[in-house]
Amino acid sequence: MSRNRKRNVESYLFITPSVVLIAALGIYPMLWALPYMFTDYKGYGKARFVGFDNFVRLVQDEYMWDAIWNTMIYASGKVLLTIPVALALAILLNGKLRGRNLLRGIYFMPTIFSTAVMAVVFYIIFNSYNGLLNQILGQIGLSPVQWLSAKYAMLTSILIASWGGIGNYMLLFLAGLQGIPKDVYESAAIDGASGFKGFWYITVPMMGPVLNIIMIIAIMTALDSYEAIMVLTGGGPAGSTEVMYLYVFKLFFQVSTGESMVPDMGYGASVAFFMALIVGFVTAIYFFLTRKMNNIY
Repeated sequence: MSRNRKRNVESYLFITPSVVLIAALGIYPMLWALPYMFTDYKGYGKARFVGFDNFVRLVQDEYMWDAIWNTMIYASGKVLLTIPVALALAILLNGKLRGRNLLRGIYFMPTIFSTAVMAVVFYIIFNSYNGLLNQILGQIGLSPVQWLSAKYAMLTSILIASWGGIGNYMLLFLAGLQGIPKDVYESAAIDGASGFKGFWYITVPMMGPVLNIIMIIAIMTALDSYEAIMVLTGGGPAGSTEVMYLYVFKLFFQVSTGESMVPDMGYGASVAFFMALIVGFVTAIYFFLTRKMNNIY
């Protein structure tokens, strides 16, 4: 009993810092903002109760619906690009490759960089007028591309966000691959299931739990990501890269959201709550679909 109790105490001590941080930076701000959903509050003075007016305004807010649409495009592009590349790199670096430990470190390194710093560096690279990439294109005889224009800004943002997230998911995939016994692959090779067949019929099913965790992390991270876009484009041009939580950030702290030039915390709280419901809904759909997939295996 004393040994089990000691293990329990150690386990609680390990998770206590995370629980405290989640409570202080996640749960408390959410509970603090809930009462303001029903008020007209600009961040100063007294909050005025308005009932459900904020939610009526929310339904009619074109900027918010555009932000939701942009978020779905951004999240879908990021997940569809990041996950396959991360898995391919994990498979490559899990094999007998010379210098694989060095390559693992190189591919993982972008995940430890500050998002804001990373976005500033890529702004210098993709700047439409004197950016490094357009200078290279000019030297080889190609016309410069307006990478941060309304036409290409979303694609550029997806590429930058994917570059920053590939290393993290690659590491998780590596952990999953190394948990698969080599005997399984050897037995499958004897039966003729090598190469792509071995990957499809052995790696994918046995990586199912790890893949589910990686996918849900990738989806939730993509849906609430906005830092790189905020630094790179500020949601522009013309709102082409305005995503959900960048819109919420502007309502709480910035100046212009298309309608107002002052912070609008009461309306921002209602928008944040609605967007949290969207994230929860998308997550629930994914859990439902993966439950069906698990039943297949």
